Amino acid sequence: MVKPLNYFKHPLAQVDDGAQVGNGTRVWAFCHIQSGAKVGKDCNVCNGTFIEKGAVVGDNVTIKHNVSIFDKVTIEDYVFIGSNIAFINDKFPRSKRSDPSRFETTLVKKGATLGANAVILCGISVGQYAMVGAGAVVTKNVEDHALVVGNPAKMRGYVCMCGDVLNASLSCKCGKTYTKMKKGLVPA
Repeated sequence: MVKPLNYFKHPLAQVDDGAQVGNGTRVWAFCHIQSGAKVGKDCNVCNGTFIEKGAVVGDNVTIKHNVSIFDKVTIEDYVFIGSNIAFINDKFPRSKRSDPSRFETTLVKKGATLGANAVILCGISVGQYAMVGAGAVVTKNVEDHALVVGNPAKMRGYVCMCGDVLNASLSCKCGKTYTKMKKGLVPA
């Protein structure tokens, strides 16, 4: 007897044996999730996404179209990943690499947003509730709640947990206020 899936898989999606996909997740057409990849519960994995072995995706993550998440990339809970995001895991890539230990880790922390067509280089982390603008090339760590844009990405301000840009006094129109700490902002 075939065990029923606890997630939705479009008939044109490929989820390899040995891939872990959580309850309530939706995997749409032309996606490929390799054996050894982990995808949490209640995620939305849109058309054309590739998730490589060794990649980890948390719960309640939205991954838009044509995203590639490679080995050693970790996405925490409640992250939004825009269309055509490129995650890099090798600073000096070569075809037929014989030593995969050269791959570097990348971490996208809880609640972060990555705009469409951004490039996220390896060996860095994107802070909690940070926002990376569309088309940005992220070459260094992004602190919590930071708003970064451009190529290379530069900080242009801070954003609230709700996603709105904070004013100069680090408060939001939603009523939340923040305090600046070494690693970024924390709720006041």
